[in-house]
Amino acid sequence: MDASVPWIDGIARETMLFAAVGFLIGGIDDLAIDIAYLFRAIRRWWYRRATPTLADFPVDGCTGRLAVLIPAWDEAPVIGAMLRTTLARFDHPDWRLYVGAYPNDRATIAAIVGVATGDNRVRLALTPRPGPTTKADCLNTLWSAALADGAREGRPFTAMVLHDAEDVVHPGELRVYDHMLAHADTVQLPVLPLADPGSRWVSGHYIDEFAEAHGRQLPVRDALGAELPLAGVGCAISAAMLARIAAHRGGLPFDETSLTEDYELGLTVRALGGRGLFVRALERPGGSPVAVRAYFPATLDTAIRQKARWMTGIALAGWDRIGWQSGGGWRDHWMRMRDRRAILAIPVLAVAYVALLAWGLALLVHLWAGTRPASVDPALQLVLAANLCLLVWRIAMRWTLVRRAYGRDEAWRSIPRMLVGNLVALLAARRAVIRYAGTLRGRPVRWDKTAHHFPNVADLPSV
Repeated sequence: MDASVPWIDGIARETMLFAAVGFLIGGIDDLAIDIAYLFRAIRRWWYRRATPTLADFPVDGCTGRLAVLIPAWDEAPVIGAMLRTTLARFDHPDWRLYVGAYPNDRATIAAIVGVATGDNRVRLALTPRPGPTTKADCLNTLWSAALADGAREGRPFTAMVLHDAEDVVHPGELRVYDHMLAHADTVQLPVLPLADPGSRWVSGHYIDEFAEAHGRQLPVRDALGAELPLAGVGCAISAAMLARIAAHRGGLPFDETSLTEDYELGLTVRALGGRGLFVRALERPGGSPVAVRAYFPATLDTAIRQKARWMTGIALAGWDRIGWQSGGGWRDHWMRMRDRRAILAIPVLAVAYVALLAWGLALLVHLWAGTRPASVDPALQLVLAANLCLLVWRIAMRWTLVRRAYGRDEAWRSIPRMLVGNLVALLAARRAVIRYAGTLRGRPVRWDKTAHHFPNVADLPSV
């Protein structure tokens, strides 16, 4: 036992040093975003820039024709309710729903047809190949159908809006897209996960992450003028820009070999000289934001699968596929590094948990042996103190952002939910690496979707 004590002390010291330095780098990176966010808020207050409301996007001023693209694979339980809700909610003079399905998914086709037969604003488009392929493949089918209808009717669509089969759309979102696309090529609205009473912790941790991502990070990217990735829902792209992207890619705008075609689409727009906007608008002064809402995965397994797809598409395969934008400025490179740091942060997080176990074991061994525990180097103490300060600040920022979007109860839950998010990230990283290794060996990319459920909208407050 005596001979093992120096080994245990050494493992505890080295793992803590590695984790502490890793956390410090990540903490400083997050702090820089926070400073930019606070500077933006102070500047808006100083110049009295009020958050726009739906009154600033009147129906009378809408001149575009919008196609809403909804790809669906194995969505029979939710697609019918989603389509009926969407048809009843949108407040815009000229739009149409294009819903994509696969020829071997008869249940989803039947659910779509059940709605489409009673409303000519719904169009069903079948992919030429059986599913699942990729979401991008389904989106290309929908895009082609919308183009064909526009050409045949002599009234081309001016923009394409992206939604998923589980989304609760906002009544006024099309008005925002229509007006703002006069100033940009893409528009992204906030995404607010719904609080699932049956999954306060697993589904709830998405609340915290999106409150930060769409409450702080995307506004900062927009303010900095950095490239703006799309979330795949609650976003619109001008038809002219999609046509440019299609020409650039040889005929189709959505990359069928990508797991995160929405994310890459936003970066492609920037690479082609286009402009993206993140727009936060309120229903009325002091009211709820115009946002897309949906239930997110409620079980550990489904959350891991979804996060693994994001990690694979953005931080692994995406890094290989799109690399670093040639000629991009420091803002774009910084944001791409932040997008990809998730996979780099996982080893740091894993080593941090090893360090906690090693230090606990070392203390027990020294207590049993009656010896003094090894002292912590003063430099490491300084790094640990800085990390503690950064952690407290991070918790405070998350609490504030979640409280603004969801209220005090969810804000307090966000603190222990950080541990849930860490667990999901650790397990998702393992799945992502395995899946990415499979693609390197030639395994075809497939739509690894999760099961969804659609809420009773009448029971949801402020939706």
